[in-house]
Amino acid sequence: MNLPLKNNDSAELKALDLAHHLPAQADYALLEQLGGSRIITHAEGCVITDIDGKSLLDGMAGLWCVNVGYGRSELAEAAYKQMLELPYYNTFFKTATAPAVRLAAKIAEKMVLGNPDLKHVFFNSSGSEANDTVFRLVRHYWTLKGEPGRQVFISRRNAYHGSTVAGASLGGMTFMHAQGGLPIPGIEHVRQPYLFGEGFGQDPDAFADACVQDIEDRILSVGPDKVAAFIGEPVQGAGGVVIPPESYWPKVEALCRKYGILLICDEVICGFGRLGQWFGHQHYGVKPDIIAMAKGLSSGYLPISAVGVSSHIVEVLKTGGDFVHGYTYSGHPAACAVALANIGIIEREGLIERTREVTGPYLAKALKRLDGHPLVGEARSIGLLGAVEIVAEKGTNLRFKGAEGHAGPVVRDICIKNGLMVRGIRDTIVMCPPLIITDAEIDRIVDILEASLNEAEPVLRAL
Repeated sequence: MNLPLKNNDSAELKALDLAHHLPAQADYALLEQLGGSRIITHAEGCVITDIDGKSLLDGMAGLWCVNVGYGRSELAEAAYKQMLELPYYNTFFKTATAPAVRLAAKIAEKMVLGNPDLKHVFFNSSGSEANDTVFRLVRHYWTLKGEPGRQVFISRRNAYHGSTVAGASLGGMTFMHAQGGLPIPGIEHVRQPYLFGEGFGQDPDAFADACVQDIEDRILSVGPDKVAAFIGEPVQGAGGVVIPPESYWPKVEALCRKYGILLICDEVICGFGRLGQWFGHQHYGVKPDIIAMAKGLSSGYLPISAVGVSSHIVEVLKTGGDFVHGYTYSGHPAACAVALANIGIIEREGLIERTREVTGPYLAKALKRLDGHPLVGEARSIGLLGAVEIVAEKGTNLRFKGAEGHAGPVVRDICIKNGLMVRGIRDTIVMCPPLIITDAEIDRIVDILEASLNEAEPVLRAL
């Protein structure tokens, strides 16, 4: 351990990884069998390269986040300049920094495009922290409103809202709940709008009605005077790119208004251009009271997240003295400077419009090439979010061995071997490429997917 580290020494780094590093959401026994993590050393544009020199087209934009692509010197320079001027200061002592104030104003400028009342921003460092902030803020709001009994959040099964105790509880993933005795009390989970998985063959609007009715039934079961908020991702990302029927979100909003419940949109994945709008809820034409955002806010270059809060909520917060909540790195000046520069790139290069009018439609068209494949039950996309459902029998949603989760890892690993980084969520292959992706790179994604499905078919048929 006293020898200088050779940054390009694959064996040394993998040994250190196994000896000391605990990667996120990993099977540590499996990593040991594999000889350590894949060490990513550099990236450019939409391509990442590992320590052994293997390059992969990054179909996941890192972890749903590198919207402007890799190698943006402008973002590195923004961090460098800010660190020289003021590397850090907090927002606890009735203080703020110029980058935090300017970023809050810039985010508000984008939020009011969908809801003129969304004008205020609270900063955090991650999407999980953003949803923790939402959780405390909403309960505090209702207490100040004189309705302290409104404590219950309604979320969806298979939703993802982070990995902290509150975030994982708000999420609806049972395998996460199994670790740590979750969910915490006061959170109810209802049906997700997953048409392929839970409404196969049904009329989309009728299925949306059934999902919304499930929310209303739960509200009535809990008691409307006890429900604080409904929270959902415009499109469920980590749940498998679950794209709801177009009528779903307007009906959810109408239901929230009917019972006086706050509407919260988790924009951690969908925000900053992913659906061809600044925020995903703007695509669906709804006006949430609160939104959470992260990932694309800085394109992952530095950790930062935010919560957008409506003015009518802030007016109530003003009646309650200190909001005793915050983080050491809330409004970190270097992270805010990078986020500002990142939004500048998105604006200057027209990446929102490009996603909506060019690359999003091109991805949808390219994925249609897979419709005839015997393993593909559905290929769907919205903006630059895509998914391919793997089925055992064409024309059905039946899975291999009769249960989800057997085919996805097989196809995912073959895709990675063939030079494409994608994610396998149960038996759904999902993608979320950088917003700078070209038509040629989209074609390459689909070409590799098709070749990998062909390679996987005999393996899966032998299961």
